[in-house]
Amino acid sequence: MLEQGFVTEAIVNFVALLGWSPEDNQEIFTLEELVKVFDYKHISKSPAVFDMVKLRWMNGEYIKNMDFDRFKEMALPYVKEVITRDVKIDEILELVKTRIEVFPDIKEHIDFFEELPDYDTILFTHKKMKTNSENSLEILSEEYEILKDVDDWSLDNLHDILMKYIADKGIKNGTGLWPVRTAVSGKQMTPGGAFEIMDILGKEESLRRIEIGIEKLKVAGNA
Repeated sequence: MLEQGFVTEAIVNFVALLGWSPEDNQEIFTLEELVKVFDYKHISKSPAVFDMVKLRWMNGEYIKNMDFDRFKEMALPYVKEVITRDVKIDEILELVKTRIEVFPDIKEHIDFFEELPDYDTILFTHKKMKTNSENSLEILSEEYEILKDVDDWSLDNLHDILMKYIADKGIKNGTGLWPVRTAVSGKQMTPGGAFEIMDILGKEESLRRIEIGIEKLKVAGNA
């Protein structure tokens, strides 16, 4: 189970609850707490059920509350399996720490930082964000013209610049951010938003990916 990305504390916690439960139905315990509250009178006579879904959830709770340095040490081997580029690893880890249940989950969350996947332009269309291929092309092209002249490529500055563009254009935040997030990630679901992703990728790679997104939308529009 350790090899599958589970942490020792979660395994012990889960196994202790197989066939036994405390009076108050608490589920997350330290070993010391288990020692104090365990009472054999609460052992169930029914066979225990090994619920992998519950174990994964419990493991995720332990990861969320884990000290960052320990989390980084345990997560790095999985990160290095999919990322070889020079990107901000600590920032990536901060994004996925609260989103995974076991460590191998990390890879599918972050692989796009290494290489932009070949995605379909249908991703730019999002009903809730009020985006489609046409307005995504317009928005992305305008954002590109703004971003290419940005010198301070930091998270805060990227946020301020794009939010000003959104306000000036009079569109909703999601309408202005969905196209660029899609372009820089090539995914429908990501562990961070447009600002975080562009900050981690850096200016050159972010602009390259936005250029690809613009070209994809132009081709789709002419098809």
